Amino acid sequence: MMSDSEFDCVVIGAGVQGSFTAYQLAKRKKKTLLLEQFVLPHSRGSSHGQTRIIRKAYEEDFYVRMMEESYKLWTQMEKEAGVKLYRQTGLLVMGPENNENYQIRKKTLLKNNVPMEQLTPENFGQHFPNVSLAKGHAAFVELTAGVLYADRTLKAVQGQFQKLGGVIRDNEKVTNIKPGSLVTVSTSNGVYRTKRLVIAAGPWTNKLLVDTGIQLPLEVVRINVCYWREKVQGSYDVKQSFPCFLQTEGEESSDHIYGLPANEYPGMVKICLHAGSNTDPDQRDQQTDRSDIETLQRFVSRRFPGLFSEPAVVESCLYTVTPDDHFVLDHHPAYRNIVIGAGFSGHGFKFGPVVGQILCDLSLGEVPSFDLSPFRIRRFQAKNKSLL
Repeated sequence: MMSDSEFDCVVIGAGVQGSFTAYQLAKRKKKTLLLEQFVLPHSRGSSHGQTRIIRKAYEEDFYVRMMEESYKLWTQMEKEAGVKLYRQTGLLVMGPENNENYQIRKKTLLKNNVPMEQLTPENFGQHFPNVSLAKGHAAFVELTAGVLYADRTLKAVQGQFQKLGGVIRDNEKVTNIKPGSLVTVSTSNGVYRTKRLVIAAGPWTNKLLVDTGIQLPLEVVRINVCYWREKVQGSYDVKQSFPCFLQTEGEESSDHIYGLPANEYPGMVKICLHAGSNTDPDQRDQQTDRSDIETLQRFVSRRFPGLFSEPAVVESCLYTVTPDDHFVLDHHPAYRNIVIGAGFSGHGFKFGPVVGQILCDLSLGEVPSFDLSPFRIRRFQAKNKSLL
């Protein structure tokens, strides 16, 4: 029998990706430890807060295919945990009509038979009287998109993991990783040995990988998460069927601007810029750049006349971004029994269930059901010799 410090699998990081990975490993009868450096629940990383968008509106076919499976797994988790994790609202996508980014998203959804409704400038106002479509912009609604309940998700997945015999140890920071046929993981509270290690530590990934001899081209950025108050209560409320939305680009910014209907805070709409300022995850609160908020103020005043153009609440979140905005889902280049899930680039939450399945497959030496070539570490190696 294994001792209390020996495991089949250890997962570092109890955000959405790590939690779903640990759950999948426990489901496959592996003795699994999930380590988290902060006391759970916490708001220091990328998985906190009440809501996230779930959608298939991507340019790439591989993300649409992954989301097909992810939707099924979200439904499965809802049934297992007996908790509602998803609310269908639709996703309003807006962008310059002749813009390549906007057109590719629309064509990808049409090609993959994703239910959608195309709007015209003439009928847009009938559907969304409280939104002003920019001149020269077009719009469509992805009908099956909606809201994921983030905090509720973490609690549900971690609860199911523990029901399967999984062990969670929070407030336990990893201080050293020693690779080998048995990986030794030292923490602030003890030492563990495991046949397989999965690193899903978000912004702290590279700090952990130092011990294993590589660094990934990951950039940690702080995002201001802004909530904007309605002038008339209920104008943009989820209960009034107001959708999530995404502007691919516009005169305010070449970066995406996205939002969710009033839900978390009564009478407040969540609207954020999909970009931020570089930061150290351990010094996050010292980052005070508000240029993104100024961009959002211009956007809100032009496009959402029913909202006050000064944010009522500003919170923060961390993105861990790769150069191409695609994930890292791969074995360590030198150690097959170490698997890395990283670089979710601010759009990974919705993929949590399918990423957990993929990282579990990789850790157990099984072949995932998806082509992982877009997510391999080797795509960076030609430019970064420290990955070799």
